[in-house]
Amino acid sequence: MSSPPARGATRRGPPSRRRRLTFNWVTFDRWLDRIVILAVVTAVTVGIVALALSLLVDP
Repeated sequence: MSSPPARGATRRGPPSRRRRLTFNWVTFDRWLDRIVILAVVTAVTVGIVALALSLLVDP
């Protein structure tokens, strides 16, 4: 036997919390990781291009 459909006010989730402008080490660490990864990839790319150019150019 099924229950009758609900009437009246329906349940809502908890109110959303606004983000406070506090310093968060986790967010800072993630951005720092991204910056370091970008710097390492750039350095490796420049190194590979420099090696390729030095091997391809006749002395």
